[in-house]
Amino acid sequence: MKYTTRKSAILLLSDGTIFHGKSIGITGKTFGEVCFNTGMTGYQEIFTDPSYFGQLMVATNAHIGNYGVNDKEVESNSIKIAGLVCKNFSFNYSRTDSSGSLEDYFAKQNLICISDVDTRALVSYIRENGAMNAVICTDDTSVEELKALLAEVPDMKGLELASKVSTLEPYFYGNENASYKIAALDLGIKENILRNLAKRDCYIKVFPYNASYSELASFNPDGFFLSNGPGDPDPLDSAIQVAKEILQNNKPLFGICLGHQVIALANGVSTYKMFNGHRGINHPVKNIITGRGEITSQNHGFAVNKEELDQHPDLEITHLHLNDGTVAGMRMKNKNCFSVQYHPEASPGPHDSSYLFDQFIENIKSV
Repeated sequence: MKYTTRKSAILLLSDGTIFHGKSIGITGKTFGEVCFNTGMTGYQEIFTDPSYFGQLMVATNAHIGNYGVNDKEVESNSIKIAGLVCKNFSFNYSRTDSSGSLEDYFAKQNLICISDVDTRALVSYIRENGAMNAVICTDDTSVEELKALLAEVPDMKGLELASKVSTLEPYFYGNENASYKIAALDLGIKENILRNLAKRDCYIKVFPYNASYSELASFNPDGFFLSNGPGDPDPLDSAIQVAKEILQNNKPLFGICLGHQVIALANGVSTYKMFNGHRGINHPVKNIITGRGEITSQNHGFAVNKEELDQHPDLEITHLHLNDGTVAGMRMKNKNCFSVQYHPEASPGPHDSSYLFDQFIENIKSV
């Protein structure tokens, strides 16, 4: 394998801190909120997850690209991260069922990446100083110009991003002769959520993020689903109103991640931006109802206010994150509704929480 020279690149954080590295060959600059994921596998699923829209992903695994890409291992139809920061980028890959290299995959979608970064130092810095906006630059733009451009990038708090990743038109997924019909509000839905529902004999109609309750109800569904997605849940007035109307009509409702936060807001419980958020496939959660622990996949930078939830007469906490005690799940005492902050559809895993999809089906059956 011949040696190739690669251009220098930088990651500039909004507080002025600079991390140096190398470009993988795609020239330009890209902006977003820098965050890190602790998963040791599943990088393609991470890159295509709509919940990561507008974020610069720091991969904590030492090698990225070593098993190439596979066309079936995607959570949406394109890369959704704004850029990648990694330690070792593997231009060569080895895997029997790979459909190509990560380098080519990035080149086709013009995804800017900086490698050879001291990611351990970077993650430690983010953990100490919190998530913040940043820019990856591989085109020799001056630091002073980058600082000026970075200052114009809006903060994630207050930012509505579901509209950037949601479907423009309704579409169907699964077998039209399935036993159950589900109306899903697409706030940035992951493909594996649809797979899990279809696998449980569901026919799903997926609606745009701003669809009304009457539009969803016109499908005459047996249950409603509010999906994951990027950005701050607070600006999602339309989705919050849809959740309110679903609850007013006492229809079976299941929410994941952003959908979970929307259900909280529909009940008057606030959300807040976390210092760092939870992103990885090894997060410990306790099911308060059963007393059992679960290892979970998580990806969120906002959370539901636990104090307000504790005091709400119609809501109860069902799951807690064991690392920091944040709300990981809740249900309504007087409605057919529950939600979780994490991802039971986890792809590539773990699958400890897949029972939640079965619980949703049981809730539908009980009507």
